[in-house]
Amino acid sequence: QVQLVESGGGLVPAGGSLRLSCAASGRTFSTHAMGWFRQAPGKEREFVATISRSGDNTLYADSVKGRFTISRDNGKYTVYLQMNSLKPEDTAVYYCAATGPYRRYDNIGAYDYWGQGTQVTVSS
Repeated sequence: QVQLVESGGGLVPAGGSLRLSCAASGRTFSTHAMGWFRQAPGKEREFVATISRSGDNTLYADSVKGRFTISRDNGKYTVYLQMNSLKPEDTAVYYCAATGPYRRYDNIGAYDYWGQGTQVTVSS
């Protein structure tokens, strides 16, 4: 069973930065592509960024491209989301997610395991 725990959320002024971390369980971490999603009140959950098992390939939503960077450290069983130039519209609960084993990072429907979420609030 894949268990995911997010951390690093908080309150930040517009233009500021945050780094989210997602700690994953166990030795199978490198068999899972990883992703970040977010959900604002009254809106559906949306894709933010994904990263392949090796870390060599990434995919970003147009709304965050050039501002956010996803990365992973397979030795630490951790995935990160560096968020720069934050905007009030980035305010949401951010969720870490993992695919089933050996599923492609760019298959958004393959993300089956989810963390509890961490709140990011960007003030104007």
